[in-house]
Amino acid sequence: MSSPTRKDIGEKPAGPAVGDRNAPAQTSSRPEIDAFLRKVKDLGPAVTAGRRGRLIFALDATMSRQPTWDSACALQADMFREAAAIGGLDIQLVYFRGLNECRASGWVAGSDKLASLMGAIDCRGGHTQIGRVLGHARSEHKRQPVQALVFVGDAMEEGIDDLAAAAGELGLLGVPVFMFQEGGDPVAEAAYREIARLSRGAYCRFDTGSAAQLAELLRAVAAYAAGGIKALTALSSRQSGGARALLLQLTS
Repeated sequence: MSSPTRKDIGEKPAGPAVGDRNAPAQTSSRPEIDAFLRKVKDLGPAVTAGRRGRLIFALDATMSRQPTWDSACALQADMFREAAAIGGLDIQLVYFRGLNECRASGWVAGSDKLASLMGAIDCRGGHTQIGRVLGHARSEHKRQPVQALVFVGDAMEEGIDDLAAAAGELGLLGVPVFMFQEGGDPVAEAAYREIARLSRGAYCRFDTGSAAQLAELLRAVAAYAAGGIKALTALSSRQSGGARALLLQLTS
């Protein structure tokens, strides 16, 4: 297992299309959460028998995320704990910030290692680099299968055609992208929904008042990446509304 040392990844995509990060937020309704959770069964088995699942957890660390960065650190730790309870999941942290900084950690199994790494990251001004994240996921999957990519962000400032092409390729490779949007930027929402659709993943929106809801959904994705539909169904049976919603979305 490699250490969580950070490394630079990819090339910066061109073509910014800047949206309004300060638009009024509307969180996902219960039916939307249920739809989110309905999509997972179509993905089939997530992990080959005898192999550990691999999940990429990507974050926008630009300045607009600063107010919720601490809560994001807590949420990922919660997600790792759920995965550890299931067993068999390695997680890689990817984040972007600044003018041209996009980094990835090594693959690790313990939440304490990545929590420590996240604690050393501060948010910096800059544009989104979602294209680099998608390209990195493709490269990692070609080296060794990746079961899912989770992205948490609040904006999109890139060319949508390039992002759609990259998401479609991940869909063909069997790497679903789970897009979690903070806030209500309509440009980001349209792009995030399209990335989720083309990759055969799912989309959901949250705000600072729905952190518990996001944590529940992240735990469900971790369960899927670690143990496939069987693990997700088991989590759902433990009265997890998030797992039930994800299960419903992935089986629709």
